[in-house]
Amino acid sequence: MNGFRRRWTTTFLILGVVALGWLAHAQRGRGPRQGDPNAGGMPSFGSRNRDPRAGVPDWNVDERFRGDVFTFVRLEYPSSGRGGWRIDFPGADLNLSYRLEQLSSMKVDPDALHMPIDDPRLPDYPFVFMIDPRSLDLSLEDAVILRKYLMGGGFLLVDDFWGNGMWNHLMGEMAKVFPDRNWVSLPLDHPIFNVPYPVKMRPQVPSEDSAHRTKDMPAPFRTWEDEISWEEPQPSDYRAFLDDKGRIMVLVCWNTDLSDGWEEEGVSQWFFETYSEKMSYPMGVNIIFHALTH
Repeated sequence: MNGFRRRWTTTFLILGVVALGWLAHAQRGRGPRQGDPNAGGMPSFGSRNRDPRAGVPDWNVDERFRGDVFTFVRLEYPSSGRGGWRIDFPGADLNLSYRLEQLSSMKVDPDALHMPIDDPRLPDYPFVFMIDPRSLDLSLEDAVILRKYLMGGGFLLVDDFWGNGMWNHLMGEMAKVFPDRNWVSLPLDHPIFNVPYPVKMRPQVPSEDSAHRTKDMPAPFRTWEDEISWEEPQPSDYRAFLDDKGRIMVLVCWNTDLSDGWEEEGVSQWFFETYSEKMSYPMGVNIIFHALTH
């Protein structure tokens, strides 16, 4: 498993020299979404589309380098209630993959993948994504597989869940994976907030519909997802489980929904400029950069 991490280092060191204006440059080259006469100058790509690619352009991968492309992998996890692995699917996965391909030196799989935890292909991919784990229900076999994957060099990103109730549930499930490890809160001077893009804060991205409902409200209500009405608004935090050398194995993005900034980038110019461009994409790139170079 350790071998898959080494092969990404050169590619991502090149990514680090990409100009910080990458998203602004991309926006200037895009027009309104086709078929929407009220779109004005808003970005073209989003997920509210019956196209199986969620409106995201396709591209070709040079077959000579098929084994070296980055593939966004979403985990199909067992669930016992609300939430579930399909949230923001496939728009979030495809939009982030497209941005990485378009705006960096990376070669990226245009299709992304989704697979169950016990899929035999899992060790082939250094980065996996889990969304809205409010009803995650890991079997002991799942926990063993995840622990082996993560201890062997893999990286798990967990996104889109809110409040203490969901946090306590996730920690109960993570105790099956790491019964002898505790999480740590990452400080703002950690590289994951600074390389290649300095974000200068812990991004808190609400869902797109919540963002539009609360855009005129004061902080902290403006960036809190208002569907979570049973708990008081809280700041976001980025918490990690580390291996014995201090490498991040699991990054838990708590009280934020970065992936909605990817999935819904094309819904409105305001949402794109406020959340997708300034928070979700820079943080997403930083996370992948860190996962594949450490």
